[in-house]
Amino acid sequence: MSVRISAMSVLPPVRRDRIIAQLPQSFRKEAALHTKDDFNNKVKTACQEQRTGTVGRFKISKVIVVGDLAVGKTCLINRFCKDAFDKNYKATIGVDFEMERFEVLGVPFSLQLWDTAGQERFKCIASTYYRGAQVVIIVFDVNDVASLGHTRQWLEDALKENDPTSVQLFLVGTKKDLSSPAQYSQIEQDALKIAKEIHAEYWAVSSLTGENVKEFFFRVASLAFETNVLAELEKSGSRQIGDVVRINSNSNNVYAASKKKQPSCCQ
Repeated sequence: MSVRISAMSVLPPVRRDRIIAQLPQSFRKEAALHTKDDFNNKVKTACQEQRTGTVGRFKISKVIVVGDLAVGKTCLINRFCKDAFDKNYKATIGVDFEMERFEVLGVPFSLQLWDTAGQERFKCIASTYYRGAQVVIIVFDVNDVASLGHTRQWLEDALKENDPTSVQLFLVGTKKDLSSPAQYSQIEQDALKIAKEIHAEYWAVSSLTGENVKEFFFRVASLAFETNVLAELEKSGSRQIGDVVRINSNSNNVYAASKKKQPSCCQ
């Protein structure tokens, strides 16, 4: 016999610093997934009229964080989830997992944050957790040009297990505090170019100081929430809803046409 327990009776209230009432703005308008300054009107109306019972209530989006070894993936997640920064770096083995709860437009919403290993020998283990992601965060070190160059391969690996047309992409440069203005300016231009080509939203952060970390994850949660609500409204019969959040480009995802199912390296 199964027992159903109300999630409302189990989960504590969302933290006051995780409440999102307005759409957080992008880091750079040149590379934004969302070109408007506010949530979609249909999403706001659905939330106001409490029509999100099957749309956003306890809705969860899976987020995978990928990138080279030691670019700061774990530090980025820990700074946001635990407000902590550990200088004693330890490489992630396989995957780690964090759940972060929000309230977006009055509706409970959660992000599953999957912190994946950057070491080649653990890549196969980590890749088994890529499937079913709604958001892919590709991380590089703004002080390491090579790590930026490797972001395309990380994206390609992540999209082997997902539909490229339904995944939101973010390109995130970490360790901004270690870069001089001149150095950062140069790599930002390269990063913006790559972000535009792969249809990702670009951000630069510092896990040490916390610069832009909260703003970034609030942006991720908000865009994931909006996309989920619009998709659920369409699925439930609101056929007039056609303006799903799209990347700031009229082109299809460059990986969509060439995506092929490849055998797992673990087989």
